[in-house]
Amino acid sequence: MNLRLAALTIMATLSIYAQKTSNNSTTWSAGRPDGHAPISVMGDHMHGKGEWMFSYRYMRMDMDDLKEGSSDTSADEVLADYMVTPIKMPMEMHMLGAMYAPSNRLTLMAMLNAVSLKMDHLTRMGGNFTTKSSGLGDLKISGLYKFFNKNNQVIHGRFGFSIPIGSIDEKDVTQASAPYETVLPYPMQLGSGTFDIDQALTYLLQGQLFSYGAQLSSTIRVGKNSREYAYGNQFRIANWAAMKLTDWFSISARIEQVWLGRISGEDPDLNPMMVITANTENSGGTLLNSGFGFNIYAPSGVFKNLRFGLEYGFPLHQSLKGVQLKRKQALTLGLQYSM
Repeated sequence: MNLRLAALTIMATLSIYAQKTSNNSTTWSAGRPDGHAPISVMGDHMHGKGEWMFSYRYMRMDMDDLKEGSSDTSADEVLADYMVTPIKMPMEMHMLGAMYAPSNRLTLMAMLNAVSLKMDHLTRMGGNFTTKSSGLGDLKISGLYKFFNKNNQVIHGRFGFSIPIGSIDEKDVTQASAPYETVLPYPMQLGSGTFDIDQALTYLLQGQLFSYGAQLSSTIRVGKNSREYAYGNQFRIANWAAMKLTDWFSISARIEQVWLGRISGEDPDLNPMMVITANTENSGGTLLNSGFGFNIYAPSGVFKNLRFGLEYGFPLHQSLKGVQLKRKQALTLGLQYSM
């Protein structure tokens, strides 16, 4: 709680400073390195009429060791109740995005992900094995509408949905199923299988040297998928601040509170007594995440309007429902080009 309060105090101080040092312009400027949020934040900015932007992001997140609630636990303790436990899971994602503004108030956005998942397991008998899955994730489409843009401040909303093209039927060989493949547990699936509603409200403030942003966002699941379950709803509050060091380079800090709902329903092909990832009681929780990074922006020359962003993040606190793999570090980097 002290870390959370300190981080929010820093963000509030920076936002006040940005207000006091506002520049001569009265509208937000995207033509500077801190004109976009940290690269891990989606739907943070809009474009002028007729403008396009294409983006590529790479994200890697590592999960390692086990946690029950907010306390660490061991594989031996988990294996007293389950036949198998995961011990490590790296996740990699490649994200392609496109944005187009038919007007100064409306920007359309689409994003498609390619996901690669790997999970290492330990059995009660001391054996180990690895499962893998990879492919396309769900397609996300949304519209951003600008409500307010003056006094160096912007408020815009986002409303969209995801089309469930990501597979929820991924299979692999496990130690118990060998030599045959079996349906993999929930964290190893590539999509949600449901039409999800994505919405957000974003506030931006910009000064001569500093910028500040806040975003409230949610993902609401609609119904259950063909395998008779639905992932839990998600709610996020993100705050970030950035400092412009030069016309082409800025540094940033971010803090984010995340609420993850439990999986509802149950895949009939999964045995919840076999492994913790097949038991829906072991899903959901709350996270307090941090991030530190930089943006590089080319205001002129051959690479004009090209951006590169990088952010390294890690959880400050996590309270998970049931027994789950502990979230560790996350790395996000990406390129954005406007035309």
